[in-house]
Amino acid sequence: MKLFLSCWLFWGLLFPAFNWAVDIVPPSFDARLLQANDFYKHTETSEDFNETWSYSLFFTNGTKAYINFASLPIPSQGRKIGCDLSFFSPKWKNPSVGRQYPPERLIVQKDKKRMTIKEEYFMENIPGKGHRVFFSADKGGRFFVDITFTSAVPGIVPGNGIWKVGKEQMTQFIHIPYGKVTGRIGFNEDTIAVSGYGYMDHIFQSASSIDLVDRSLSFSMPYSDSMYAGRVSLSKNGFPLGYGVFIQNGKPEIITPKQVLENGKNYSGKSFPKQELILTWVSSIPELKIDVSKVQQKFSILNNFDGWFAKKAAKLLMGGEVWFYRGRSFQEKKAINWSLTGL
Repeated sequence: MKLFLSCWLFWGLLFPAFNWAVDIVPPSFDARLLQANDFYKHTETSEDFNETWSYSLFFTNGTKAYINFASLPIPSQGRKIGCDLSFFSPKWKNPSVGRQYPPERLIVQKDKKRMTIKEEYFMENIPGKGHRVFFSADKGGRFFVDITFTSAVPGIVPGNGIWKVGKEQMTQFIHIPYGKVTGRIGFNEDTIAVSGYGYMDHIFQSASSIDLVDRSLSFSMPYSDSMYAGRVSLSKNGFPLGYGVFIQNGKPEIITPKQVLENGKNYSGKSFPKQELILTWVSSIPELKIDVSKVQQKFSILNNFDGWFAKKAAKLLMGGEVWFYRGRSFQEKKAINWSLTGL
């Protein structure tokens, strides 16, 4: 309690004029390392509870792979386990695939330190060095990813990682801010060895993400002496949720977003931005500038639902069509890979 009150007192002294939203309570900022139980599937606390494990993988040959595993409710269909993969690859013309299964297909095997879905998809070993993600699907083409983290910056979180938004809750864990990766990826007959780096985070919420936030921005960088990684979302009233990690000489530090600016003005998140975004932080960490004017890939999540009815149901659940805008920009000659998500 003393730590919690001290954090709020510190914020009040540092930013007395900042307009914190009264219906949003962030977690306490006593940073801690993430543990094994943070990684595994969590108890569903409501009918609308949803949980997603996300990987962003960037390879030295220019290919990128984005993987999501999720537990979520679908209107009229009940709870489903979703798995999706999208490649950014001009050679393969940016293919993507999505599959949905009944919830009992997701098996948590804590004794083996893994979560598996039909043995066609799994996450193995606690996030960190040696963590492995495997994805294989034969739908609209043959997709394959088998990647292992050969090194990893430790995952950290502010307190319990829970943001209270009115009566709802959003929890965010950055399990791997940065890690070297190696393995194999494939599409149809073309399977290749790859290496590069990866970022992995994990979110679970008591309500649909569309009910809590308008826009979400994830970002990560290749290794350097000072670098950023994380995910920041904007609530319905433009308040930034989530957190980032600033890594300096291999040591991670939690950074709390103060504002997200576009063209010098507060960015509300109501629509996709067209100019450079500037993220400022509560601490003295330098601002992060991300040029989102040039989009490399636009991807609709509806692409990965089977059939007209499933697409309509998913669109109803989300309140519209959810898009991912992805690209790469530079700050002081350092590359920043970014992804924007929203209606």
